[in-house]
Formats: sequence, C-alpha cells, structure tokens
Amino acid sequence: MRFRHRAAAGFATLLLPLAGLTGLADPAQAAPDSSAASATYTKASDWGTGFEGRWTVKNTGTTAISSWTVEWDFPSGTSVTSAWDADVTSSGLHWTAKNKSYNGSLAPGASVTFGFNGAGTGSPANCKLNGGGCDGTTVPGDAAPSAPGTPTASGVTDTSVKLAWPAATDDKGVKNYDVLRDGAKVATVTTTSYTDTGLTAGTDYSYTVQARDTADQTGPASGAVAVRTTGGGTNPPPTGDKVKLGYFTEWGIYGRNYNVKNLVTSGSAARITHINYAFGNVTNGRCAIGDSYADYDKAFTADQSVSGVADTWDQPLRGNFNQLRQLKAKYPHIKVLWSFGGWTWSGGFGQAAADPAAFAQSCYNLVEDPRWADVFDGIDIDWEYPNACGLSCDTSGAAAYRNLMQALRAKFGTGNLVTAATTADGSAGGKIDAADYAGAAQYVNWYNVMTYDFFGAWAAQGPTAPHSPLTSYSGIPTAGFTTADAMAKFKAKGVPASKLLIGIGFYGRGWTGVTQDAPGGTATGPAAGTYEQGIEDYKVLKTSCPATGTVAGTAYAKCGGNWWSYDTPATIAGKMAWARNQGLGGAFFWEFSGDTGNGELVNAISNGLS
Repeated sequence: MRFRHRAAAGFATLLLPLAGLTGLADPAQAAPDSSAASATYTKASDWGTGFEGRWTVKNTGTTAISSWTVEWDFPSGTSVTSAWDADVTSSGLHWTAKNKSYNGSLAPGASVTFGFNGAGTGSPANCKLNGGGCDGTTVPGDAAPSAPGTPTASGVTDTSVKLAWPAATDDKGVKNYDVLRDGAKVATVTTTSYTDTGLTAGTDYSYTVQARDTADQTGPASGAVAVRTTGGGTNPPPTGDKVKLGYFTEWGIYGRNYNVKNLVTSGSAARITHINYAFGNVTNGRCAIGDSYADYDKAFTADQSVSGVADTWDQPLRGNFNQLRQLKAKYPHIKVLWSFGGWTWSGGFGQAAADPAAFAQSCYNLVEDPRWADVFDGIDIDWEYPNACGLSCDTSGAAAYRNLMQALRAKFGTGNLVTAATTADGSAGGKIDAADYAGAAQYVNWYNVMTYDFFGAWAAQGPTAPHSPLTSYSGIPTAGFTTADAMAKFKAKGVPASKLLIGIGFYGRGWTGVTQDAPGGTATGPAAGTYEQGIEDYKVLKTSCPATGTVAGTAYAKCGGNWWSYDTPATIAGKMAWARNQGLGGAFFWEFSGDTGNGELVNAISNGLS
C-alpha cells in the first residue's frame, strides 16, 4: 500500500460580494477583528443541466470559531439537490448551510470545505457568513458555545451507563447540553452528567455531547466515548451492509508487538466485517508465502493468544493463521482475505499476467491449502501498479489487469471473495487510465481504492499538503490527487459505486523545517518517525502533535518545525458521511496497529457507516 493520484480542473475562486447586511454596526465602530471569517465559492464541475459547487469557510481572525452558517440566494430555476459536510436547507430562493457536528470548530487560519450538487445554471449571490459579510471584513455575530470535554463513562451495566463531561464555555453562558447516542439525541440536561438507561446488553454505543447557549446556538460535538454494555455474549455482528475492512500485517507481530489478540482487546473485532492479511508474495509469476514463521510457525504464549491457550510444539498449525482461526471462532461474522503483492512484492505481477490461469491456480492452491483453508474466505490482489510504475514499472498492457482478475474469479468461483487494492490516481492520463479497471470490475467483489499517500515528504522541500485530501482545495500541489476525483473517475468509467471502498490511513505524513502553519509551506525534509522517516502512527500523533486545523476533509498540525497531516475520528466521520452520500460500498484502512489501544479510529469508521 502506498501513494495514489487523480484529476481536477483549474477552477477560479469567486469571492462573493457583501450584500443584504442589515442591523450591523458601522465598520468604524465594530469590535476588534478577533473572530473574522470568510466564505468563498467555486464551481467544481458543470454538466450543462447541473453542477457541483463547493464552499470554503476560513477563520481569518485570531480566535477560534466554534460554528458557522453560510447563506446565499440562487436565481429562480437553480437549486441544491444533495450536499455533504454541511446541513443545507432552503426557504424559497434563499439557502442556508450549517456545519456538521464534526467540522464546526475552526482554529485561526484553519478552513473547511463543504460541497453540493446543484440543478440549473445560476450562481450564488448575497452571501452571508454567521450573519456578516463573506469577505472577512465583518465580525461574525454572537459565537456559539465551545465543544464540551469528551465524556467519561462509569457504572456500566447490562442496560445503563453514567456519563460525565467537562463543561463547555460561551460568552453569554451555556443553557443546556444535548446528549447524543450514536449521533442521535437521547436527552437534554442542564448539568454535566447524565445516566442513559434502557440499553441492550452486550452492545456497543458511542456518546457525544453538544452545548447550547442562551441564544439557542448549538456548538460543536465533544469527542466520542465508546461504551459496551455488560452481558449479552461477545459477538454482536456489525450493523448495516457496508464493508468495514482492516489490513493486518504479518510483520506487525515483531517490532510493533501487535498480535491478532489486539483486535479483541481494542474492541475492533466487534466493529469490522473483513480483514485483509498482508502480504503474500508474488514471485516467478506465482503466489507464494510471505513470511512462513509469522504465517504458520510462530508459537504464541497464552497471554498473546486469542483463545488464552498457549501454542504447543506439536500442534498442526501455529502462527498468525491459527490466531485468525481463533478470532473467527470468537467472531464468526468476520471474513478473512489473503492479500498478495503490496508495494514491495508487486514486481511479480507482470510475469503473472503472462499466464493468468497458471497464476490463479497457484494462488488457489496456496489459499486453499488444507492446513489453513478454513481461515480464508477469498483473495485480495494489491498490484502497484498494472501497466504503470510503482516500486518498479510494468508494461503488461491495459488488458492484463482484467485478464488476471477474470482468471482469479474463474478459479475461485462465486463462493469466495475476489477483491483488489487499486490506485487512486484520478489525474488525466494517470494510473486509473493505464489499466482496464472497468473491465475487471465485473470479476471482483470490490476495489479498495487507496485514497491516501497523495502527498508526503518524498517531496522533501514540500509544499506541505494533506496526504489524504477528500476534495480539492486552493493550492493543492497536483490536480486530481483527491478521493473525490478518484471515485468520480472510476464511476465515469463504469465501475459501480457499490464496488468502491474509501481508504483511510491510520498514520500521518510529515515534514520538518516548516515555518508556515497552513498547508503549502516549504520544508527541509521528512519529519522523524518511529519506524520510518516522514510517517508516524495516529496513536502517537494524537498526543505528540494534536490537530489544529482541517483542509479538504483531513486534519493537520504544526508542532515546532514539524508539519503533519492525518485523519482523526472527526475527519473520518466526515469521510464516512461523504462515502454514504456517494453510495460507496464501505471503507477500509491501513492498518490496525496505527490505532489507539481502544480502537477509536475503527470505532469512527464503524459508527460512520452504520
């Protein structure tokens, strides 16, 4: 798994004029511009009878903004048909967009983008932001409350839990708090605690809290706390029909000390539907074992084992395969696929494409080996990249990929899963254009579109940029390198949205020698990382360099001379909402060990898709 790409067009930014400002103070009498903000509009695409529009709200002041509302007028015949990353409503020709719970807070200099699909040909007019001007010259009105502190849970029983949280702040005073369970309001209280009752035993819940001030303005949601009620067994299958897939790396059991059992202790096993075991090798045109010791030989101690029983010297199967077998016994809803290739081992696919049937037969023989056939439910192919360049360059032709996937489906049949990790390079003439992904789609259950690693410190001098942008933004280093463009290109080629999974990286990409807080700064090289320069796990970054802003749906932070971008539970919530809006088949992530010990990123994906 490595970097991806895609295509956009050069869009002019339209700064809408100040209009319709009534009841505002004269500029000469206005308060100091400590909480100013601006809103800009771009038309991202136009297909004659409709278009995609995008608004970017930026905090141009010196204090944080806790919420935002953008208003505008459309001419008759123009309307919003769908929207993402904002709640959009209308009254006649007047339209209003309010922030979601996860993107209302903006630090100084930070920005957020929301989008919509429109019908008609008109353009917005009479823009207002928080009741003031959209050009950043008018101070927004009374600020909404801050986010309360993340709740803590205590007294958990089969049917109830007690929640408590640090108070929110507001310039006019906090009136009450809304308690949200799995995103839906369950209570409004005037204190900073609440006991939720009537719950189901052995069930996972997620709680957040929002404050409301005396002007009835609602602030952003707090961080989420995951709660599992007692009783009810150990294996509730995930709700919904979306794929929730995580990669488990065979080498993670070494330096990272991350075992299959960690999926249980973190709570992640109850929240996923599929695991990709990475990686099997591809050599001499055939599927091969990646690491025999890790795969089926290593003896796990009782405290390392899913079952709590130590491996013995003479048992038929040990290693990760046996641990995955134990995991499936405990969580039978989980399906496991063996993933072959990856960045390092993709060089063998070119030879495999010369004889697809022989390759498929070798893979089938290995996956269905009687020693571990019950462990795997199918095969995943991670070819980086067909008829294009990754670690090495492939020249097998545009049809090779389709032929390979056709042979795999023919061999594995309809009773097994056949999936593939793909590039996210949606740029004009980029990697998506290099191979027949549309032709191959009929043979796969889904594509894991690697919508991360678009930008990183392999460009040592920068510019700094989010490695997993959801959408384009002003100043993006390469047009087409975003999730939205990649998905749009796949769909335009005829790949069904239901066969596309959005990808999330459980790590950040970073530079050092950076002086600029906002994206687009220069650098001197990669920031230091635990295992590799320029990359660090989310579980480390969340405390060592907490996020200070968002751009294109991804968080970023500058700490000293280091600049990092990574996804947080809040940005994942936004991406999952976007994925649902686009009709995607679900989400996947690379990889489990980058998450916190309580699986907060997995939880964000699961909650966002359920």
